[in-house]
Amino acid sequence: MRAWTDERVEGVIGALLRWGVILAAAVVLAGGAMYLVRYGATIPDYRVFRGEPSDLRDVSGIVTGAVSRRSRGLIQFGLLLLIAVPVARVAFSVVAFALQRDRTYVVVTLIVLAVLLYGLTRAGP
Repeated sequence: MRAWTDERVEGVIGALLRWGVILAAAVVLAGGAMYLVRYGATIPDYRVFRGEPSDLRDVSGIVTGAVSRRSRGLIQFGLLLLIAVPVARVAFSVVAFALQRDRTYVVVTLIVLAVLLYGLTRAGP
């Protein structure tokens, strides 16, 4: 088994970031294409602002919308994936530092991860 050197960790993190962003972009693109096929010919009324429907404002609603292949749900899910990529990067760093037996960085990275997760889940409207 290969050791978890800094170069190997950087390679894995680079691949995680690259493929995460590509996956998020593909999901948003698919949702956008589905949206344009369905609503592309309608003329939008820009005098009235209509935000996202209430069912697409929380994670469970977004996942449900994406699973049911609703275009707006897919777009929101892709954006959620894009937000999750840096969080996954920090989570992987915790694992990598643990494999390298670097307790100081494990603790520091866990604090960063906790702050990130708290900020993402406790953000007000």
